[in-house]
Amino acid sequence: MIRTKHIVNSLLDIPTSWIFETYCNLSDKLVGQDVKILSMFNPRDSVPSMVIFCRQDRYFFKDFSTDRGGDGIKLLMYLFSLTKGEAVEKLITDYGDYLKNTGQCVSDTIIKQRAQFTLESYDTRSWTTADAEYWTAYGIDSDMLGKYNVRPLSSFTFSKQDDGVYDFFVTQRPYVYGYFREDGTLYKIYQPYNKDKKFMKLATYIQGMDQLKFNKPHLVITSSLKDGMCLNKLRYPVEFIAPDSEGSVIREEVITYLKSKYKVITCMFDNDTAGVKAMERYHELYGLPGLLLPMEKDLSDSVKKHGQKAVKQVLTPLISVYE
Repeated sequence: MIRTKHIVNSLLDIPTSWIFETYCNLSDKLVGQDVKILSMFNPRDSVPSMVIFCRQDRYFFKDFSTDRGGDGIKLLMYLFSLTKGEAVEKLITDYGDYLKNTGQCVSDTIIKQRAQFTLESYDTRSWTTADAEYWTAYGIDSDMLGKYNVRPLSSFTFSKQDDGVYDFFVTQRPYVYGYFREDGTLYKIYQPYNKDKKFMKLATYIQGMDQLKFNKPHLVITSSLKDGMCLNKLRYPVEFIAPDSEGSVIREEVITYLKSKYKVITCMFDNDTAGVKAMERYHELYGLPGLLLPMEKDLSDSVKKHGQKAVKQVLTPLISVYE
């Protein structure tokens, strides 16, 4: 249904899709899908780190490079340094001008959130020789996998609801691993040989937090759980945690808490543009120094290609600076 008027009476008249299409300069119409773009707030962002997503038929955003997020009003507050009242006034004015200039009318058309996938079930299995060959190539043994609750999965099932109809998708393939919390919650599925869905995030969690003992002077923030386990096997006097991804920033209150527990906190992310920028971001936000291993793309690949001894020869001088 379309109301034939050009007057904007309230925020309820303004489609949230229009807000993000307009102020984020999107080339495609938002019709319920989620999109990922370069940060609107970080001019040095070279890898898309800002997500515009639809929830309950309304659009919101989360910028992982600056840890900013919220609704359309918050977007304008951040973009134009406005108060909430000023942002509301600007939205109503700008949308009113848009209607007048285009001759369009206020619309009651509802944006429908596209169906989301939900994990319905999973089954674990026993470790195999193939699993052992995969993980030991990185110097990671069964004890380390057990400590960090990594388990092999034989299958997992996702469902998707669309217009009241459920579709189910069952996946069964080798080299599929579940990452679990101490309480048994499955928070991520890792498929190293699936290029399209290498990681499937199921819950927000700072990897390694459950295993911290706070009995070492040095905490290293690594780019992945696998890198952290590799670092642990090198037997430095350090502990580690890993965010969901290099593009996500650990919250300030968490960093403040960890600073009270450790003598020093450093970051060791990937040896590429995204990894370097992530380390720079942590330094700018929290003053944390970075450890750049000038070998392969990441620590685990370096161990796989060159071996633990060769990696330690390069990494030890970098870590010893902070001992």
